[in-house]
Amino acid sequence: MADRLNGYRILILETREEAQFSRLLAEQGADVLQCPMFTIHDAPDPAPTEAWIRRAIERPLDDLVLMTGEGLRRLMKVVRRIGVEAEFVGSLGRARKFARGPKPGRALREIGLEPQMTTEKPTSEGVADMLSTLDLKGHRLGLQLYPDKDHATLIGAIKAQGAEVDTVLPYVYDAQAADANIVTAIEEMAQGRIDAIALTSSGQVRRLLEVAQAHKCEAQLREGLEQTPIASVGPVVSDELKTYGLRTDIYPANDAFFMKPLISAMATALSKAPPRMAK
Repeated sequence: MADRLNGYRILILETREEAQFSRLLAEQGADVLQCPMFTIHDAPDPAPTEAWIRRAIERPLDDLVLMTGEGLRRLMKVVRRIGVEAEFVGSLGRARKFARGPKPGRALREIGLEPQMTTEKPTSEGVADMLSTLDLKGHRLGLQLYPDKDHATLIGAIKAQGAEVDTVLPYVYDAQAADANIVTAIEEMAQGRIDAIALTSSGQVRRLLEVAQAHKCEAQLREGLEQTPIASVGPVVSDELKTYGLRTDIYPANDAFFMKPLISAMATALSKAPPRMAK
């Protein structure tokens, strides 16, 4: 299995799990060009997050919905700082826990807990569909949000089921800090120096286009993507690509929408042609 991507230069646009994805690719021999899409910071005002944590301890939640693994990890950072880890984890252990895709589930396991349900599609719509099958009337539901997303529709759907919704937003994005990295990555693709670009979230697709438009290099981006194989981790990303008139070239086999199957699909597809830098 090792060295299947030896010599191939792969562009990744991960943020929260960039290090893990890079390591998995490197284990296959890839030369990884990392391009962070955002810089992530704790919420600038810690008071609302601290208050939410204390409410979750004093008035235990019936249900907890985690939208991102990063969100729970940021919450735990605050929990440890204010010295209530045992109380907080104990309180969460009594709640039903719902995960938007596999990443929040992994973060839960880091603190010894498991999600009761995980969405089939890691989207807000997927969360709403999952919760619609449950009786939430009279329940107190904690909802961990993430930045740059309008969650009003999801919150409204949960309230319509009779639940009291208590939201927390434990981190923010600093997008501007990463713009230069993205422009450089666009230039690398346009100059034919990338063997494949790997996309693992729909937000990455939007961010690429937004930065290209803001820096007046959308034509260069599309030129680069035209000549660079595009690897998509799953249907949500591929649908977003279609929205912008872009295609998917590489896709995981057997509907296994995770990093390792994506890497395997990339190795199989790219093995049909030599690395560009070796030509």
